[in-house]
Amino acid sequence: MQTKLPFDTTKPIVGEASIEIDKPIDEVFEFIGEHFFDNYPKWAVELVDFEPLDGKQVFKGARAKQVRDENGERVESIFEILDFTPVFKLIFKGLNAPYKHNYLLTNNTENKHTRLNFRFELLELEFFMRPFQKLIRIAIEDGAENTVENIKNLLINQSH
Repeated sequence: MQTKLPFDTTKPIVGEASIEIDKPIDEVFEFIGEHFFDNYPKWAVELVDFEPLDGKQVFKGARAKQVRDENGERVESIFEILDFTPVFKLIFKGLNAPYKHNYLLTNNTENKHTRLNFRFELLELEFFMRPFQKLIRIAIEDGAENTVENIKNLLINQSH
């Protein structure tokens, strides 16, 4: 007998946000992509510890270990860069935890601004957490908004 659950256990939980930054795309990507291992701890304020495992150069396949404070609980994971496409894309995915970060940049040629789209995907959720899926989605969406705001503020304040 198959049990029908009141929620979909196969769909990732996604939070997505975008923001326009008054900087050219190459400058924004330099901050987010080229210097990712230096700058990621600046915008990911919940990081407690961060260690690039393959040096500080960013490339497809580069890995890092992070320890995050998630509501008072220390969560350690290792992730790997899946896609590094200057000046448009940086994607990494947890190797021992089910998450994925996407940073996508587009260029507005009219005003030389850059649109940053950030997407966080929680690829799996433990069964006992599924009833809280809606609350988790809200927290992830808030986190995505904070991420793009933090990056924009860091870039704006960097030039002053």
